Amino acid sequence: MNKFKVILEMIKFEHTIFALPFAFVGAILGTQIAFQAGDGIHASSWPTWGQIFWIVLAMVGARSAAMALNRQIDRFIDAKNPRTSTRAIPAGKITSKEILLFIAGSFILLFVSAYMLNPLAVKLLPVAVFFLVLYSYTKRFTWACHYILGIAIALAPLGGWVGATGTLHWESVLLFLAILFWTAGFDIIYATQDTEFDKKANLYSIPSYFGVAKALWISRVSHVLAAGLLFSLYFFTPLGWIYLIGCFVAAGILIYEHSLVKANDLSKVDVAFFTMNGILSVVIFVFTITDLVILQ
Repeated sequence: MNKFKVILEMIKFEHTIFALPFAFVGAILGTQIAFQAGDGIHASSWPTWGQIFWIVLAMVGARSAAMALNRQIDRFIDAKNPRTSTRAIPAGKITSKEILLFIAGSFILLFVSAYMLNPLAVKLLPVAVFFLVLYSYTKRFTWACHYILGIAIALAPLGGWVGATGTLHWESVLLFLAILFWTAGFDIIYATQDTEFDKKANLYSIPSYFGVAKALWISRVSHVLAAGLLFSLYFFTPLGWIYLIGCFVAAGILIYEHSLVKANDLSKVDVAFFTMNGILSVVIFVFTITDLVILQ
């Protein structure tokens, strides 16, 4: 159990809050649209509790596998970086064998959960696994690594959508792109902490390639796109004015997030990265479900 606690701390298990609410949004919104179109896998406008259960387990399995794999692949890089040298693997708190067992168990959880949901979820698993694995290598050859991470995280709402409906609709692309740009934007902010180390280690990131000031502007543009895509769901889905208020709140959170971080002052990166984005994901979920409960 002590080893398990070390692994959960190492993979920042609490950061699951970033993507899980959007997986729920994908499941709930997808079911509403599939029900209206008459092509869902059950005659209800809401996902079942069984589907929610397996979607949660799939999310936990996917993120846990991806984060543990990232720590395993980057263990030698982490050992050289003063900011990350105290992580569990370089600090010797956990062995590679134990990590690999945890990764295998997490992937098994993901596979079983997809199987329990529907055939389309199983068929799309290779795509999800590909991006979950690919991200950990991208910093070695492209500054676009933040957007590959965005794809990996944005698979959460798509997974929720597919898991609850057994289908995909074009509206899901809007949600997917919104989460992609949102994730890339806050990951760029997080990466500013390692700008100098990344340069010395020949690693790629937007801050190390373009500089911190330009990187923060790229992050802002990414978040403007994310906000615009979230607003677009109001016009193309059953979501109404309550959801629209949530979008304005989310936009305000993004504006405040960027006010915390400046090129010459990165002292509040952790607050901007974790606190603000954790709140944002919950805000969108709460306003989405409230909108659908009250207005539909």
